[in-house]
Amino acid sequence: LSEDRGTLEDVVEPYLIQQGFLVRTARGRMASAKAWRHLGLTPPPRQPQPADLFESKE
Repeated sequence: LSEDRGTLEDVVEPYLIQQGFLVRTARGRMASAKAWRHLGLTPPPRQPQPADLFESKE
């Protein structure tokens, strides 16, 4: 895209999140399964999330 970085972050990214094509994770932004299917691709298998460093396992 030939858009300014600010435009992407302020306009395009929120729209993609609202439409369910993009998700924010602890590892950054990732394409959702909906986005993969929209592009005609098979979504990758879900990766197990690492345990939270501060999570109590009582």
